[in-house]
Amino acid sequence: MGSIERIRNVARRVAKWHAAGHQVVVVPSAMSGETNRLLGLAREIAADPDGRELDMLAATGEQASSALLAMALQAEGVKARSYTGWQVPVRTDSSYTKARISSIDDARIRGDLDAGRVVVVTGFQGIDEEGHITTLGRGGSDTSAVAVAAALKADECLIYTDVDGVYTTDPRVVPEARRLSVISFEEMLEMASLGSKVLQIRSVEFAGKYRVPVRVLSSLTDPLMSLDEEMRSGTLITFEEDEKMEAAVVSGIAFSRDEAKITLLGVPDKPGIAFSILGPIAERNIDVDMIVQNQSVAGTTDFSFTVNRNEFSRAVDVLQNVVAPAVGAGEIAKDDKVAKVSIVGIGMRSHVGVASLMFRTLSEEGINIRMISTSEIKTSVLIDDKYMELAVRALHKAFGLDQAPGAAA
Repeated sequence: MGSIERIRNVARRVAKWHAAGHQVVVVPSAMSGETNRLLGLAREIAADPDGRELDMLAATGEQASSALLAMALQAEGVKARSYTGWQVPVRTDSSYTKARISSIDDARIRGDLDAGRVVVVTGFQGIDEEGHITTLGRGGSDTSAVAVAAALKADECLIYTDVDGVYTTDPRVVPEARRLSVISFEEMLEMASLGSKVLQIRSVEFAGKYRVPVRVLSSLTDPLMSLDEEMRSGTLITFEEDEKMEAAVVSGIAFSRDEAKITLLGVPDKPGIAFSILGPIAERNIDVDMIVQNQSVAGTTDFSFTVNRNEFSRAVDVLQNVVAPAVGAGEIAKDDKVAKVSIVGIGMRSHVGVASLMFRTLSEEGINIRMISTSEIKTSVLIDDKYMELAVRALHKAFGLDQAPGAAA
């Protein structure tokens, strides 16, 4: 949706699917740069704008692109009608600028689909119980699209973006990265939560919860290519038991530069200390990621955790002014020059030695591990951010991700 010509291309692509007999609902984002422009205007007026008014403003970007797309579809000879999130309505809570969807009334959409129309619904936004406009946070159009697909029990949700699928890692860091034809919801959820920017994490959560197959496709391909060719492109995010799943131990390497580590030194080692530290952090709506509590020495311990770098200063402020005086911490160690690198793969459940290979690979590159976090299908490490790209390249090669499945030695 970056320009009028791009919008016309979207209309041509949608018209192709509609002509093939499919009922189509389109959830567009704002035109390129529009949301940033609007938020920039708001911050020229107020340093800390009211959340409700920010949502009122930001929601207009998607409203404009939806109306333009409906006009472009009509120009292609397709009956189309656009709706805002509150006209559908998409019901959310009242957490302005990062609301969560609670329900979608699909009656209006179904009525238009049954009448042969293409329905265009604004992404990124909804309405709370008091009738106030809300937005879902950056990248929220993906979440809107999957939520609408779930409500309609759609056969598949196609996400068109500026990349042609999900890769084993970022091709800008590792040129040998491969596009995956299929990936499981669990793996995609881990990849999204660990730094992959292809899809917003909440959209993957929705897809997994409601079992909506999602296909990531490029918006830059020829909009008039055949449906068969288009469906063979991109990456299908599907269920683990799908027979088409690639049999790889590790499917991808995710990373995030936006990490910061905080350690409280010398806190009392007693029941409830973790809540005493992280409770006030949660009350400020600050997300915590990796957590490590060290061994007790003389009745005290060190407690470390990571936050997004954008929330680093807020978290430190809470610790200095609220937590440390309350729990009697010795001092606070801070480091915002760290990065997180993770290996992800459902095959890790049934293979031993995966984490060991990761640690050995990093050791051979002289990279020190600062923190470790694991789950059934991922292992994450925190390292100095200057080594992040080296770590990603080395791990990608060590796990044979530059080769097609079955080709690795």
